Amino acid sequence: MKKPQLPTQLSENLEKIAINRDKASKLIAEVLEKRTKKAKPEAGSDAESTDKPTSQTAPTGETTPDDNANETAAEKLNVLRIAVLGGGSFGTAMANLSAKNGCDTTLWVRDKRAVKSMQKTLINKKYLPNHKLDEHLQFTHELGDAVKDKDLIFVAVPSSAFRETLQNIAPFITSQALVSLTKGMEKDTFALMSDIIEQELPNVAFGVMSGPNLAKEIMDNMPSATVIASTSESLRLAVQTALHSAFFRVFASDDVVGVELGGALKNIYAIAMGMATAYDIGENTKAMILTRGLAEMSRFGVSAGANPLTFLGLSGVGDLYATCSSVLSRNYQIGNMLGRGISLEQAIKKLGQTAEGINTIQQVNEKATKDGIYMPITHALYAIIFEDKAPLGVALNLMESGFRSDVEFVMPHQITHTEKPN
Repeated sequence: MKKPQLPTQLSENLEKIAINRDKASKLIAEVLEKRTKKAKPEAGSDAESTDKPTSQTAPTGETTPDDNANETAAEKLNVLRIAVLGGGSFGTAMANLSAKNGCDTTLWVRDKRAVKSMQKTLINKKYLPNHKLDEHLQFTHELGDAVKDKDLIFVAVPSSAFRETLQNIAPFITSQALVSLTKGMEKDTFALMSDIIEQELPNVAFGVMSGPNLAKEIMDNMPSATVIASTSESLRLAVQTALHSAFFRVFASDDVVGVELGGALKNIYAIAMGMATAYDIGENTKAMILTRGLAEMSRFGVSAGANPLTFLGLSGVGDLYATCSSVLSRNYQIGNMLGRGISLEQAIKKLGQTAEGINTIQQVNEKATKDGIYMPITHALYAIIFEDKAPLGVALNLMESGFRSDVEFVMPHQITHTEKPN
């Protein structure tokens, strides 16, 4: 299958800024090389020169103060310097993982009192109250201090605050690379986080990270995996170096659009699953929601230039399954509360965290309607949540809709006279 091409405008933008991004990628590569390179004796040196102490060399088994100072400086130089912006559950989990891996990591949290509390207790009391954070993890509420002189900046703020955050760090950006951990779309613009990065920081090398990553499970050292997508091989390697561990695998992809859309769109179907579960549905129904949701995700993704095969990976079906089957999922919880008759306002207040799927439903419903993309589950959720339609009536209409092919990338769907194009 031929890989879909990126939209023309995006391709042109990437070409224009390729030189600057290449510079940033080379800087990351140099850091990695310094970190992994081991000292080797120079070629041509003989045994006599290494065995005999000189005025500049301590006897065997001894070290001088200069040696210790040089080793300390070298260690600091070789360590990846990481900033994580956003003290929610996932941002905290990634910062903690990075610190445990030996990176010089700083977690930025907007609330000054929360920072002081974490510095004192090493516990994020609001989002991860039952987990102790790594003792080497640093905390700050000063944005400039967090991002200056770093190699990688992970951004884990809600989509509604993403653009503002980039605007605020722009004065401090030199050669840092940026990685979005945010799964969602900007309200009213339909911009993905990668779009916002290109608009606000056009000369920065960037990537997006997504996958079935429930923060509490990661903190409990339950084996998990994620995907880092970037056109920069050096950036992908840097993220893998920072986060990969015995309990957390980091896979690579160059399909930025596909990986990012997988992380954003699956929230829609987690809400649908949570809502359906409130009606005590069976396993057949759950399987139908999962697979038809995956069909919508890949259909929408291809229209945006993504590779449909990406949705068969961790950032697609992997994230979809985890989010739709776990009570830890914020979007699943929101959907379940809505299914039990709780109002949207009350459900959001009770959750106490951002559920990106609500905004995503609005954005995707509008985009799909405008572009004629077949997204029946998304349209049904929009009708229930924002048009106050009866859930059972909407579900019945879904089941009675016209005949369709199962996997349309295998057998393209042909519109019949009994159904509408979308």
